[in-house]
Amino acid sequence: MDRGTVGSAQSGRLLVEVREEGSSAVVTPAGELDHHTADLLREPLESCLAKGFSRLVVDCSRLEFCDSTGLNVLLGARLKAEAAGGGVHLAGMLPVVARVFEITGADAVFTVHDGVEAALADEPGHAGGGGGEG
Repeated sequence: MDRGTVGSAQSGRLLVEVREEGSSAVVTPAGELDHHTADLLREPLESCLAKGFSRLVVDCSRLEFCDSTGLNVLLGARLKAEAAGGGVHLAGMLPVVARVFEITGADAVFTVHDGVEAALADEPGHAGGGGGEG
């Protein structure tokens, strides 16, 4: 398993880290995802897709806020990933962020996992022993 950091971007309110995990890219936004910081997440997601990672796991465990702009970034990445034969998996959402997805119905179009390990264990062909969801 390659746990090397692929890249990161930062502003005062959002830090985004990217690492490779097998055939998945794990993208971890930390802080507030809104109109002012959305490009800091959009660019790494698009970069991962451009590098051939069609399966993106977004670790939301450090995401403290997400507005409609942030939601649109994730929805856009989902469409591109699915067009490439993959998808976007959300993991570890805090209740305040999960609520935005529930209110908008977006939780129905994403695969949501309790944590990153569960999302990675759900990868087709993944041989690792991962904890279940629930």
